[in-house]
Amino acid sequence: MANCWEIRTGDGGRARARFLITATGILSAHYLPNFAGLESFKGDWYHTARWPHENPNFSGKRVGVIGTGATAVQLITEIAKEVGHLTVFQRTPNYCAPLRNAVIDPETQKKIKASYPEIFRRTRETTSAFLHDFDPRSVFEVSPEERQARFEELWAQRGFAKWLGNFRDIMTSREANELYAEFVRNKIRERVKDPIVAEKLVPKDHPFGAKRIPLESGYYEVFNRDNVTLVDVKESPIERITPKGVKTRDAEYELDVIIFATGFDAVTGSLTRIDIRGEGGQSFKDKWADGPRTYLGIQSAGFPNLFILNAAAFCNLPRCVEMVGDWISNCIGYMREKGFARIAATPQAEEAWTEHAAELANHSFLTRPDSDSSSWFVGANIPGKKRTFLLYANSAPAYRKECEDVAAKGYEGFTLK
Repeated sequence: MANCWEIRTGDGGRARARFLITATGILSAHYLPNFAGLESFKGDWYHTARWPHENPNFSGKRVGVIGTGATAVQLITEIAKEVGHLTVFQRTPNYCAPLRNAVIDPETQKKIKASYPEIFRRTRETTSAFLHDFDPRSVFEVSPEERQARFEELWAQRGFAKWLGNFRDIMTSREANELYAEFVRNKIRERVKDPIVAEKLVPKDHPFGAKRIPLESGYYEVFNRDNVTLVDVKESPIERITPKGVKTRDAEYELDVIIFATGFDAVTGSLTRIDIRGEGGQSFKDKWADGPRTYLGIQSAGFPNLFILNAAAFCNLPRCVEMVGDWISNCIGYMREKGFARIAATPQAEEAWTEHAAELANHSFLTRPDSDSSSWFVGANIPGKKRTFLLYANSAPAYRKECEDVAAKGYEGFTLK
């Protein structure tokens, strides 16, 4: 059958389809570091992205958590209440911000649902497709007193307001960013009783917002508990897993359970781990060895009729994925209406888009491949992965317009047959 994809599954199943849509997500290919000796560990171990269906019982046990990213912050906050002793192995401290979630009563829930049209309208207009949008002012356009008051106001709000509703130059100016970063560091210091532990939890090696901001509900207070120990693995790196627990350069920590909160091979990993073969037998893994190469983030040249359902833009994932899903749906409808059986991004369009995306990423210190962030945004958490910004560093409205313009011009940059 011409112009058709053949899919083979691990259990021997087969399927054929005119169109193949890879809805694999950007954070689904979990990463487990190659720690020597893991197979020798006598206790239980888990990865947060492969959690058992029945929650393990940690009551009274010695538990170690490796990693302090967004998932680990939530996990650590909860299990510290249950375990006998918790050892947290931290490589990079994060600028964690209060989530401030609360129980929603039925009346408030009704009001929220009634405002859905306004919420959706708002998220179509904002830079990152959240309800928040950046303050058009610079931090230097206001007095120090007004700036501090605004920082406090943002800190009291829910969600990502502290990150994506801040002064416009927080994300572009190192000097502006440092003002807010120090504000956040002081918030952390206020909540941790031991000043030595507090300083270990304070980020100093990357700007605020250069990594995803974990949202927390009591995370820092965990380190005031008698049954919690923080281990800085930059000072004392993990050397191996032993039958008894975790061995760092300076000590061995005896554990009953190890939890790996070590994140994901983001954006590209979920696709390069599948053996996807396009024209001439070319694989995604080989083609994307130096980073994603696409047109619009939706197709890759040499892989006709394959659509990547992903939020290419640096934005609120569900809202942007909806937009991409609509675009793909409309494209397939257009092809059926016009009698086309095949659509393929041209190599020229892909090259121009890849260069355009790289240029945009170089405009901000938060997204530049040479920035000092070790974020999954640039693949820096995966050994051997080329450091490049893995998303599209443009606003959600701008990305939507670019995609809509291509469709309006009869899918310019694609070859249809």
